Amino acid sequence: MISGLLYYLFLKPLSWLPMWWLHRLSDVVFALVYYVFPYRKKVVIENLTNSFPQKSPQEIREISRKFYRHFCDIIVESVKLFSISDEEALRRCAPSGTEIFHRLHAEGRSAIIISGHYNNWELAVLRFKPLVQHRVIGIYSPLKNEFFDKKIQQSRTRFGLELVSVKRTKQLFEELQDERYIMVFGSDQSPSRTSKSHYWTQFLNQDTAVFYGAEKYAREYNLPVIYAKIHKIKRGRYRFDLELIEENPADTPKGEITEKHVQLLEQQIIEQPEYWLWTHKRWKIKRLNDL
Repeated sequence: MISGLLYYLFLKPLSWLPMWWLHRLSDVVFALVYYVFPYRKKVVIENLTNSFPQKSPQEIREISRKFYRHFCDIIVESVKLFSISDEEALRRCAPSGTEIFHRLHAEGRSAIIISGHYNNWELAVLRFKPLVQHRVIGIYSPLKNEFFDKKIQQSRTRFGLELVSVKRTKQLFEELQDERYIMVFGSDQSPSRTSKSHYWTQFLNQDTAVFYGAEKYAREYNLPVIYAKIHKIKRGRYRFDLELIEENPADTPKGEITEKHVQLLEQQIIEQPEYWLWTHKRWKIKRLNDL
């Protein structure tokens, strides 16, 4: 009941407003969550300090301030996705490198896309499907709130993207062996403590557990792996570049693909750290000494 009222009386009407108006709202939200009611500020500062030990406290605070400004933009831009048109979505997130998928489709091959929570990842995924002939399927973790989970699915699948729960990943790959598809994975979510499907690496100066599923399925089904690098051109405008990082995963040693996509994301974060999702408790699980 409360979720429905929030959606129909507040979020949906907000999504009809022009983006420039939503960005003005973002300025107000920024002042509230950064100065008045700090949102996960301790988590952000700790993550930044551990990731950039060479930076001074003043530099860390400046990055955090820029991050919160960007974070608030992402919030209002995500609200806009409930009603954004296909034309506006394309204007706000232009692609490059999609020709690789035309070749793969002509060859009868599927592929895996890997990206991180960097810049407006939701807009990039939303806009991608109309550009390719493959089925495009995003692997995601359903929300606990069933009402908002349903509304987000309806919103994010309007242009042909399919969303499938992470729990069905293995079953899905088995079902799709005779089809041409693109599977989209997030590369930077923190695995659960009980998960066995993760790989340990160094990421932003820290021992980091990374979901291994994308590489696992790429090697098992020999699916080319493409990294999506999302750039912010200016406020509300993005571009995503698609880079082939492995054509034949079945021939690679374990860990090679994971190391490649982790390094690509890390380089983006080092260059412009304010555009990554620092509120996420990325390093919840710790590596045991004997692992």
